[in-house]
Amino acid sequence: MNTSDQRSEQQKHLENLQAVAAHIAQKSERAKKPAQQEAKSGGFAAGLRRWGPLGIVLALVLGKFKWLVMLAKFAKLPTLLTMVVAVAAYASIWGIPFALGFVLLIFVHELGHVLVMRRQGISAGAPVFIPFVGAAVAMKGRPRDAYVEALVGIGGPALGTAATLLCLALGWLTRENFWYALASTGFLINLFNMIPISPLDGGRIAGVISQWLWGVGLAIGVIVFIKTQSPLLFLILLLGVYTLFKNTRGRADDYYNVDLTRRISIAALYFGLLAVMAIGMWLAEKPLQGLS
Repeated sequence: MNTSDQRSEQQKHLENLQAVAAHIAQKSERAKKPAQQEAKSGGFAAGLRRWGPLGIVLALVLGKFKWLVMLAKFAKLPTLLTMVVAVAAYASIWGIPFALGFVLLIFVHELGHVLVMRRQGISAGAPVFIPFVGAAVAMKGRPRDAYVEALVGIGGPALGTAATLLCLALGWLTRENFWYALASTGFLINLFNMIPISPLDGGRIAGVISQWLWGVGLAIGVIVFIKTQSPLLFLILLLGVYTLFKNTRGRADDYYNVDLTRRISIAALYFGLLAVMAIGMWLAEKPLQGLS
């Protein structure tokens, strides 16, 4: 092969290398653009993922269902401040990860009440957290009737149970006791709130099913109080007796005049949720039975 042929081969080889390099550079630029866009739009989600499994779940929920804007409107300054205080209080006993998950479950529960209130045209205040008591949302309007009040009451346990079922599913997928413990606690919170005593959620729901359930709720509350000696439950019982007297004497008869179809639908939701919570708590407790 003469010198000119060698130079021709080298030239072709050089041109091939240049073409390959140009192709790689174009692919790299195309790959950078989506990544840059994702970094700009998904910076919040990326930050949440650094929190571990809990952050991943939050990023998935907030990103997929676009709850971020709604949560930002809902979580006003008093809510955020009292949430921080509540997390700090519970963290002194359980540690930060569990305390954070616990407070978030309560937050979702309260969010359920607010969503139903707004759907029914009732103004709602921002939730306020009270450590070792729970949280409360001010209802800035009166329900039209007992059916609407029952819907508001059941909204919290319904959404709270959905979030707790997610914790149970994560426990089953990861085999981590953290998620089982969080699920067990979440089911317990929602079950307690379903006791038919006002001002608990169950008390709001019971009125549309049968006012006799208030008496059943008070009896259950007394039994639980005898076993636990809980000062909080004692206060709830006192409020329950007062509310029972107030409702039976102070409410107009048409307030509880709800048609049979709606009564049956609320009863089905109420007892169906109780069944889901009871089964879910049993499933969450099984993996924890061997722990001391």
